[in-house]
Amino acid sequence: MGTEAKIDRRIVKTKEAINKAFLELFSEKDFQHITINDISERANVNRGTVYLHFTDKYDLLDKSIEDHLNKLITFCSHHDNDEAHVSLISELQPVFEYFETHFLFFSSMFANRRTFVFRERMLQFVSASVERKLNDQKRRSAINHELNAQFMASAFVGIVEWWIQHDMPHPPAYMADQLWRLFEKNDIYPAQ
Repeated sequence: MGTEAKIDRRIVKTKEAINKAFLELFSEKDFQHITINDISERANVNRGTVYLHFTDKYDLLDKSIEDHLNKLITFCSHHDNDEAHVSLISELQPVFEYFETHFLFFSSMFANRRTFVFRERMLQFVSASVERKLNDQKRRSAINHELNAQFMASAFVGIVEWWIQHDMPHPPAYMADQLWRLFEKNDIYPAQ
């Protein structure tokens, strides 16, 4: 049993090194110019090791995006509660802290304009979450929930993108407070 745990940790460390190397390269140059050789050299592993875990650089990009969005979804689901209007700031602050902790990933994704897949997936995740919250509200709104969700998702992703691209000029608590005010103003979390 002890051997299995060591093997698992080594695999995890190797994958982390490959992902980190990939993201560093991704932030330095265009995706099409990144090679598996570049990734393996930066991660200090053999090319074969990279291919052991990923089919190619496209698979690595896709799995990296999927992994972070799944973590963000899990993270948000874990922090979601029935009294969202009361705790929205405390709910949003950990989300911004997650972005801050994983700055390399998010800055790489937003810096490279060719990663529209990441932005699209993030928009889908945020709009679905906002629409679910709107649909759970008991009061009626003159604004179509789907349109409102798309509008707020675009605004949220745009704010996060701006924050990341400007090297996080404000702390997560400030960003959570400002976003809460925008959501409240747009009937997502009405004041009580």
